[in-house]
Amino acid sequence: MKVIYNDGTVKECPQEEELHVIRHTAAHIMAQAIKRLWPEADFAFGPATENGFYYDVDLGDTKLTDEDLEKIEKEMKKICKENLPIKAFTLPREEAVKLMQERGEKYKVEHIGDLPDDATISFYQQGEYIDMCVGPHLTYTKALKAFKITQQSGAYWRGDKNNKMLTRINGIAFRNQEELEAHLKLLEEAARRDHRKIGKEMNLFMFCDEGPGFPFFLPNGMVLKNTLIDYWREIHRKAGYVEVSTPLIMNRHLWETSGHWDHYKDNMYSTVIDGEDYCIKPMNCPGGVLVYRSQPHSYRELPLRVGELGLVHRHELRGALHGLFRVRCFTQDDAHIFMRRDQISDEIANVVHLINSVYDKFGFKYFVELSTRPEDSMGSDEDWEDATNGLKNALEKLNMPYIINEGDGAFYGPKIDFHLEDSLGRTWQCGTIQLDFQMPLNFHLEYVNEAGEKERPIMIHRVCFGSIERFIGILTEHYAGKFPTWLAPVQVKVLPVSEKTLDYARGVAEKLEDAGVRVVLDESNEKIGYKIRQAQQVDRVPYMLVLGAKEAEAGTVSVRDRKGDTTTMSADEFLNSVKEEIAERR
Repeated sequence: MKVIYNDGTVKECPQEEELHVIRHTAAHIMAQAIKRLWPEADFAFGPATENGFYYDVDLGDTKLTDEDLEKIEKEMKKICKENLPIKAFTLPREEAVKLMQERGEKYKVEHIGDLPDDATISFYQQGEYIDMCVGPHLTYTKALKAFKITQQSGAYWRGDKNNKMLTRINGIAFRNQEELEAHLKLLEEAARRDHRKIGKEMNLFMFCDEGPGFPFFLPNGMVLKNTLIDYWREIHRKAGYVEVSTPLIMNRHLWETSGHWDHYKDNMYSTVIDGEDYCIKPMNCPGGVLVYRSQPHSYRELPLRVGELGLVHRHELRGALHGLFRVRCFTQDDAHIFMRRDQISDEIANVVHLINSVYDKFGFKYFVELSTRPEDSMGSDEDWEDATNGLKNALEKLNMPYIINEGDGAFYGPKIDFHLEDSLGRTWQCGTIQLDFQMPLNFHLEYVNEAGEKERPIMIHRVCFGSIERFIGILTEHYAGKFPTWLAPVQVKVLPVSEKTLDYARGVAEKLEDAGVRVVLDESNEKIGYKIRQAQQVDRVPYMLVLGAKEAEAGTVSVRDRKGDTTTMSADEFLNSVKEEIAERR
């Protein structure tokens, strides 16, 4: 595949860059189509993304419809058929500004103002359309062969809520039609598994206009959430953790000391109490630090592993909210480990093993990234180097492959991120291990070493689930609502065939309930076929017990699983089997 670079040279495109170039070119062709349909359109940014592309466009008072998106796609196909050559050129800054001003591109003019004085300002042109861009791009519009416009949404210019709301138009693009169709099938399956849809059907959670971004958990959802929390507590207790709870609101001085105020204040909610500024916590760590500092510690106590299931609040733009995946409050399954320097490798290894056991339990594969120092950070170069090397050494000691993610660490330290892969092949960043030399320094944390001298501990921040709410969303889509029996809100549904077997069904349901199985008895007057479909397709229960006259007479149960396979056995035999499955969390 040939591509043109911004100096005008044409070369073969490296295979790993092909999709990015295809999608970036698609964004330009889409912009050209939009400009033909709405000549007053003013363009902001239009990058390629992981699966496609988008362009943020100022259309004035024009509101696009689904029919308009179809028009854009049709016009794009027309531009591709025209087979317009794509050419690159550069201009000095003054001429670049003049060109964009003449074309009415005020957002591009503003963007030029942000570029360094010595920046090369390059442009790409196909037909009548010119766009400021670093490239590279395809050499002809006909080379774009497989694309689709998917949706529109709102987006603030530069992501700042104080700026104008623009229209973001999204699309997808691939090398060929076969790849595009495979992706569309994946999107269809993802829509079928959408946790918002399944959450509503299964009565797991809800959202309402009175609290945008603040999830409400319904009874079934609370069963699911509490079961996850019970599992979390059990494995952490076995791993030597203690649990604490810290306040939801603490004064601004705390967040200034921790560094969160300087680095995170735009995402924090605040209030005034007794004439003093207070903040609702966006993270649990400063509270955990105060717990450690509340009493003296000896080297003999370390490592001290302290867990907290803390409710945190972070301000997210309303347009970015998305079910349980992007919310404004969530439960973070935090833990903070206070340790000596010589314990770093062993403690990181222990955390890796714990996180691995969690993901293995749910059937997730994962890969690991090591994220290094960001520009907006605190602390000395020496501390950052020591912390980064500490993480590298731990990963290498574990023989664990990892990818370096430059500049994406926390502001107080480097981190290891776990990206898990779900049943659709999508990746989610959940678990993290962050090594922190800064917060112990800022809060003057100490322990008494073997020589009786005061020394500063090192701190690990880590999560397994990340956000419990988000993890529930991921699990819901991973399993398509068909949770493992131990996790399912309703584990067994008892379905009497008619009123004649209702008493027997009640007895079976009571027996299961007394044994701790989560069971629901369907006493409705619906036909048995309807009851089975409801249990299987909506409630998604692991087991249905279909009880007719034959079962009542013999004291047996007809067990139907999710696959539709049916087995007959005694009620006690089923009870023992399901209890064992739940106890082992299979």
